[in-house]
Amino acid sequence: MTTPEAEQGGVAGADRATSESAAARPEARLERAVRAAEQALIEYEIAVETFRVEVENFSRLHHQRLGPLYAHLDELEAQIAEVRAARTGDPEDLRRAQEARARLQPIPGVEELLHGWMDGDGLFPEAAAMLTDQPVRPPQRVRPSEEARGLYRELARKAHPDLAQEEDERQRREEFITRVNAAYARGDADELRRLAEEWAAGPRPPAPEPSPAEELYARLEWLSARKEMLTLVAKELEDSAIAGMLRLAPDDPDRLLDEIAAQLHADVAHRESELAALRAEG
Repeated sequence: MTTPEAEQGGVAGADRATSESAAARPEARLERAVRAAEQALIEYEIAVETFRVEVENFSRLHHQRLGPLYAHLDELEAQIAEVRAARTGDPEDLRRAQEARARLQPIPGVEELLHGWMDGDGLFPEAAAMLTDQPVRPPQRVRPSEEARGLYRELARKAHPDLAQEEDERQRREEFITRVNAAYARGDADELRRLAEEWAAGPRPPAPEPSPAEELYARLEWLSARKEMLTLVAKELEDSAIAGMLRLAPDDPDRLLDEIAAQLHADVAHRESELAALRAEG
């Protein structure tokens, strides 16, 4: 025999189960949405990466096969402009000749921009060293100040990973010491002071564990941001000149390169004839 109390308890239990089921349903739907978004993102990433590889491969072939022809054509243009300027003496012809030659020269100030890692001829010293068996020129060294040396020694003694008893603490110390070493290598006393204050403040308290729903929402936000980033990458690839060339012959890019090469050879022959005629006139 079922008592009213038992019936009431059964109803209450059923209500709780229904309520819990209703509460679980949105989370289950959210989880399904996350899984669907993950699969869609994977497929999109595959498509973008495939397209990127195709564009890069075609760009590499384009440079290898046509780069020397473009360079030869530019050199002929510069020589034609120089011969013409020498004949006429016209200021406008002289300006055009100077501009044509300047386009073929190394970028000025490269050594300053790259802090001495490239010489004036555009050669990397390490590459030149391999060809000449000469030692590679090391980067410029910084001599840390007395303050920086003192801060470094103090931090190294306090935060050395060997002082840790647990693996998590050892990893924290290793990451911290990596930052200390980088600051010391730069001779950055200000950064070393900031690191000393950070160490003195102690490790940050762990953040509270997010709820399952919060984790799912965060995952969806990340997937959405990743999709937006990939969309920008795809748009940049699609708008590139190389991709535009690929669209002209998507099934036979080699044929397109042959056609461009044939046109460039014709242009080179025309410029060579023009240069020879100008020199003959002189």
